[in-house]
Amino acid sequence: MNKTFNIYCDESTHLQNDGMPYMIIAYISTAYNQLKQHNEHFKMLKAKHKFKGEIKWSNVSKSQYPFYSDVIEYFFATDINFRAVIVDKSQIDESRLDFTYSDFYFQMYYQLLFHKIRPEYVYNIYLDIKDTCSQKKLKKLSDILNNSKAIRNIQFIRSHESYLLQLSDLIMGAVNYRLRELNTVTAKNNLIHKIETHTKIELTRSTPLNADKFNLFFIDLK
Repeated sequence: MNKTFNIYCDESTHLQNDGMPYMIIAYISTAYNQLKQHNEHFKMLKAKHKFKGEIKWSNVSKSQYPFYSDVIEYFFATDINFRAVIVDKSQIDESRLDFTYSDFYFQMYYQLLFHKIRPEYVYNIYLDIKDTCSQKKLKKLSDILNNSKAIRNIQFIRSHESYLLQLSDLIMGAVNYRLRELNTVTAKNNLIHKIETHTKIELTRSTPLNADKFNLFFIDLK
């Protein structure tokens, strides 16, 4: 039987006219047979720290830092992987013939997933449902990835349904915060430092393509 992986995708500041400098599309992946263990551990951490609500970057604060620190430590101690595609929106040439932002967005999703999907494995892909256009998005992504027989299922879920989708939001938020050089919340700065210490890289540059545990791909459009 082929080994099965779950992939949880999320996106940040990805809209065309949101005034933000970077589009980031990311995922968290794990072996399916490890999923129960991960979920139980996150439940344990929430109980230990008396943490309520979802795991998300916007909630990182001084009082909640010990919880988020444990979450990041757990990520680096397990088989869970993170990958993100980052685009500097100022490099997007919208004047190109037949250019549409929607097509570009889906091309970035293809870049995120295609290079890391191996034909000898099976994948379930879950995306964070965000708006009323989600079903059109689902069909488009299904069409783009249709040639890969390794993908068994693509579907939307809500973030409160998945700790790993929430983890994707957390790490992706750290990357975005670092890129924008906000530096205003000490707890967030400390969490970024913890991630960079584990990865031994700054979150402002690409990792090697073959990096599996923590993979950043800055796409140069110039």
